Amino acid sequence: MANVVVVGAQWGDEGKGKIVDWLSERADVIARFQGGHNAGHTLVIGNTVYKLSLLPSGIVRKGKMAVIGNGVVLDPWALFAEIDKLTAQGVEIGPDNLMIAENTPLILPLHQDLDQLREEAAGASKIGTTGRGIGPAYEDKVGRRTIRVADLGDEETLDSRLDRLLAHHDALRQGLGATPIDRAELRAKLLEIAPKLLQFAQPAWKVMNDYRRAGKRILFEGAQGSLLDIDFGTYPYVTSSTTMSGMAATGTGMGPSAIGFVLGIVKAYTTRVGSGPFPTELDDADGQRLGERGHEFGTVTGRKRRCGWFDAVLVRQTCAISGVNGIALTKLDVLDGFETLKICTGYEIDGQHFDHLPTAAALQDKVRPVYEEMPGWQQSTQGARSWADLPAEAIKYVRRIEELIQCPVALLSTSPERDDTILVTDPFAD
Repeated sequence: MANVVVVGAQWGDEGKGKIVDWLSERADVIARFQGGHNAGHTLVIGNTVYKLSLLPSGIVRKGKMAVIGNGVVLDPWALFAEIDKLTAQGVEIGPDNLMIAENTPLILPLHQDLDQLREEAAGASKIGTTGRGIGPAYEDKVGRRTIRVADLGDEETLDSRLDRLLAHHDALRQGLGATPIDRAELRAKLLEIAPKLLQFAQPAWKVMNDYRRAGKRILFEGAQGSLLDIDFGTYPYVTSSTTMSGMAATGTGMGPSAIGFVLGIVKAYTTRVGSGPFPTELDDADGQRLGERGHEFGTVTGRKRRCGWFDAVLVRQTCAISGVNGIALTKLDVLDGFETLKICTGYEIDGQHFDHLPTAAALQDKVRPVYEEMPGWQQSTQGARSWADLPAEAIKYVRRIEELIQCPVALLSTSPERDDTILVTDPFAD
């Protein structure tokens, strides 16, 4: 049977939480493979709303193993705050249903400090980070000075790691006018939380490969979106990790052959949070209407999302780079009632046509979308569970998206409720 990777195919906030939850009921193992607690998933199960940032979506379902892979950067204090919140909602969490890769890098308070200090210093040129220390933690990982989960089990190793880490950060803080880090206080905090964290630590790569050999269904859960990828996103207005499907292999230690089906989550229109290029952004009544009907506010930050028409150019691009086998199209119901809909089919830059978003920032700033108009529909699509429940115009809109992005729809979501989903292709099937 196929293992499934779920990635966002736009700028994040595509509705991955619901889709991952829908799939996780049929999976045995659900693994997060990148990002940190800057990404949020909202799950609606019955009358209960769960808001997750670090924990894989499968944690709310009994009998599933949730895995935080080595590709994630982990704030242990944020993790246990999230665990406490879910426990209060009746979710049981322990080593029997949560595993953390022992080589997972940690986000420390000094990372949050640096994140916020640099954003403040950048002024109008700021990236628009969440200020949660994600970027600085990834920098320390590739700079070979990070503290990883396993390091908390040995004080001598921890001291060595702290020495190298603080030599770097104290110099940075001095340049930004901040006080040096209190080493003793940080060390004490780490040793205090170490026993709580280490009970979940395992060689996740080994356990995951054992699960695979045993025929377990594995669901790989990505965070953010492909257009925020550190290599292929709208750089520098991106996140600090690889958000494409290939990261599922390196972010868990499974290897690329473990990936069976890549499901790209795509919203029926386009949104993004923070700064950066957005070719189809709407600063008019239509954009406001999309934001209001779609409740477009970030799960983690609460920030209002920028809204625009569907950009088939960008989705085609991200589907190609991630090797997407099929998409889950979400929030179709938000488009109910529009007289006319627009889809971006190409770009014009200084009179020249482009069928992709160029890498050069100067060219991105000059992009003008080329639109194709389609008639909207006046009937409601909310809660539709079969093609027969959809207006003809809505079906035409979906089919045109498939043509333009060169990728079929595998799932169609018509409300936040998990059962309001039309299954076209089963991602878990061989």
